[in-house]
Amino acid sequence: MIADPLFYALAVPAVMLLGLAKGGFAGAGALSLPMIAFATDPVQAAAILLPILIAQDVVGVWAFRRSVDGFVLGWTLAGAVIGIAIGYWFAASVSADAVLAMVGGISILFGAYRLWKDRIGGGAASRSPGWVGSLFGIASGFTSQVAHAGQPPWQLWVLPRGLSRDMLVGTTAVYFALVNWIKVPAYLALGQFTRENLLTAAALMPVAIGSTVAGVWLVRRVAPERFYTAIYWLMIGVGVVLVAKALI
Repeated sequence: MIADPLFYALAVPAVMLLGLAKGGFAGAGALSLPMIAFATDPVQAAAILLPILIAQDVVGVWAFRRSVDGFVLGWTLAGAVIGIAIGYWFAASVSADAVLAMVGGISILFGAYRLWKDRIGGGAASRSPGWVGSLFGIASGFTSQVAHAGQPPWQLWVLPRGLSRDMLVGTTAVYFALVNWIKVPAYLALGQFTRENLLTAAALMPVAIGSTVAGVWLVRRVAPERFYTAIYWLMIGVGVVLVAKALI
């Protein structure tokens, strides 16, 4: 198990952000790997976080299990499987920082665009075909495999569809729960589930579960009309941090 105090000083708030994201504030969790990567290498950080993500998924899925959009889930998950496979095959040659910078830039632009769109009048919700969702699913699966940053690409297609708050949170929870389990064989094949990494993940598990329960409690107390605005601001904030981390 990692014993460095600096690691836990960064890992504990990072896992708390993951919990808030799993509870419904989608996007905040993308900050977690960059935070932990300040104290250890990104590959080890990703391996430590995956068991934590899987445990947190249980809470999120259970809380919103009755609110899932099958159309969105089916099309995006089909693409995610392809994206995860691409991320696995190119694991040795892909720079996690480059991926985070790309995801961060997209998050900033999309969040700002949606806030501007809502300000002038958002118009009708998007009804783009399912195959377009699969393309975004590929991007989401790839960035999730490489850097646990699959939410921003997924949100690019899903948020404009205007799902209700609970439907968005529930579909997000189930989608990423399945994505995280699909990633397990790749992480096993790459030898990333070492004893040290698993013990470190276990030490962080109480924080992980507690923060996810807190996230569920908080999101249910945010007015639906303010929920999307909060998500867009989160995307911008996350994007700024991701780009900054990649450039440092």
